[in-house]
Amino acid sequence: MCGIFAYCSFLQEKDRKTICEILVNGLARQEYRGYDSAGIGIDGDNRGEMFFFKEVGKVAGLRKKIAESNVDTSKTFLSQVSIAHTRWATHGPPSVVNCHPLKSDPKAEFTVVHNGIVTNATALRLVLQKRGYKFESDTDTEAVAILTKYIYDSQPDKRMSFTELVKTVLKELEGSFAFVFKSSHYPNEIVTARRGSPLLIGVKTEKKLKVDFVDVEMAGPEETMDALASPKSGGLLAPPQAGNGPNLLRSQSRAFMSEDGMPQPIEFFVASDASAIIEHTKRVLYLEDDDIAHISEGELHIHRLRQKDGAPPTPAHRTIETLEIELAEIMKGKFDHFMQKEIYEQPESVVNTMRGRVNFDRNQITLGGLRAYLPIIRRGRRIVFCACGTSYHSCIATRAIFEELTEIPVSVELASDFLDRKTPIFRDDVCVVVSQSGETADTILALRYCLERGALCVGVVNNVGSTISRETHCGVHINAGPEIGVASTKAYTSQYIALLMMALQLSEDRISLTERRTQIIEGLHALPGQIKKVLEGDKALQQLATGVLANQRSLLLMGRGYQYATCLEGALKIKEISYMHSEGILAGELKHGPLALIDENMPVIIVMTQDSLYPKVQSAFSQITARKAQPIVIANEDDEGIPKGVKTIRVPKTVDCLQGILNIIPLQLLSYHLAVRNGFDVDFPRNLAKSVTTE
Repeated sequence: MCGIFAYCSFLQEKDRKTICEILVNGLARQEYRGYDSAGIGIDGDNRGEMFFFKEVGKVAGLRKKIAESNVDTSKTFLSQVSIAHTRWATHGPPSVVNCHPLKSDPKAEFTVVHNGIVTNATALRLVLQKRGYKFESDTDTEAVAILTKYIYDSQPDKRMSFTELVKTVLKELEGSFAFVFKSSHYPNEIVTARRGSPLLIGVKTEKKLKVDFVDVEMAGPEETMDALASPKSGGLLAPPQAGNGPNLLRSQSRAFMSEDGMPQPIEFFVASDASAIIEHTKRVLYLEDDDIAHISEGELHIHRLRQKDGAPPTPAHRTIETLEIELAEIMKGKFDHFMQKEIYEQPESVVNTMRGRVNFDRNQITLGGLRAYLPIIRRGRRIVFCACGTSYHSCIATRAIFEELTEIPVSVELASDFLDRKTPIFRDDVCVVVSQSGETADTILALRYCLERGALCVGVVNNVGSTISRETHCGVHINAGPEIGVASTKAYTSQYIALLMMALQLSEDRISLTERRTQIIEGLHALPGQIKKVLEGDKALQQLATGVLANQRSLLLMGRGYQYATCLEGALKIKEISYMHSEGILAGELKHGPLALIDENMPVIIVMTQDSLYPKVQSAFSQITARKAQPIVIANEDDEGIPKGVKTIRVPKTVDCLQGILNIIPLQLLSYHLAVRNGFDVDFPRNLAKSVTTE
């Protein structure tokens, strides 16, 4: 949700046209995160001046607005700072006034872009209005910009550094956020901060960096978050006292020095997602919660308040890492949409999930991230899966095989409901949190809830360096590659396989299950080829979408056992991008209500692949056909038990616990073709976002 992008260049001559192009491209790379308006703020012609371009709708509209403006695009800057943002509305409807960047006053003394939600913004707004400050927008972000100006104006001698000023502001804020601050009082400087919303910084230099880390400049012992929030500091919005600024234990940013100690040309890129940075540099560092990064004069300094009591220690430096993704991976290539590309990437993505982890010669699974924790997990009283949306369905899909192979009780929880119920968690529980982005707000809060209660926490994520991957004790990266389409496809199948591999590794000490494990691993070996075979049936699925299902308003999907998760996920895909009402039903529950919906006008898809529950699904098939339903059946290629004349979607046969991976792919394709037929935006469905960073 929302996308931040900021560009800082130092001793690098750039014209305004190039700067605008870099900003707009940075936003375009983050479109998949979900947004309804976009804007940029760039340096003006005079010192401290800023030009803003804002547009409701797509980034393409913003690009057009910039091209049609009368601003001199040939003006060059030796050093400059500019910011950009795509907004997903939380406070106030999509409008130019509510679009970021937001300023503190007409002169734009302070300008802010923001992801997340400031939960005490209403209280801040009331206090600031009483002090005579005027608000233009409905946003929580404007309250932050005006608060920054208020605190700056309250300084008796105006000597507070930009970093100290932002720290003072942040201590008044509640909620989760990522910010970039820019100010006319601090030209060519920006300050960024994060708490609960992702932020990373890309670094591009002509020469190699002296060291591959940045020191964290810790606050002195008297400056803690609790102390500054205490009554004796003056309370809400109290102006800072002269001479009481924080004492930083300052160190030099060694990474950005040249060999002779002189400043070197450098560019910094601040973004919510690595996909916005990869075309410029692969060298990035990830900010931790409560990090504050200050960029000025070609140097990056990271500041941090002292740890709260009981909080886990953070490293005294932030490593500059090398991104492993390539630009080609976030381009559509020959495909019409990212979702289509990602569906077709699944033969490769499942191989990448298994690569280096499955030894098919010895039938052995090795997940390096879990190795040291296997004994603890095996001794656990129960395993609690916690996730949202598609990730939740991957947990449902693998719950049965976990219980069969480990004989440990397994519960699967929706993260929001898990928190609402204040679910009892104990030290001998194992909590597995699953998230494609690793930044899902509800899942992160559930993770922290479990950490506080002493449970072992395991992360299963796609994004290296994400919040969940850093805060869990151990975990598995699913290695599905970048997923741009909001409707998750290859991440689902890779999560499915990663969780299945966890179950297999946990059961490797059980000799009685050797044959079963061997059978599943052989199934994994054949899986990529079978997925390719399913994709070959795309044309027939397109005909279904434009024929039988073309004008339907509702759809039921039903199955049993392992296929219940397939029905839930298939229904989610269809409603996500085609906006057709669809519902996944457990076939065993048919007689307890859903059967009332069945008649000749109700379209039904029933999953009837062959496993131990096949006779029971046949019974459900008989019940719906007796009531004149004309179901579409997902069946195995060699199944001759399907009555003639019934529309079928044929898939290869595999091991029961893997069959759901093959069965979901036709439903992914079907949802795609339904959306395309209706002219909907497949990659960016309305009201949805890829990375859900608010509760």
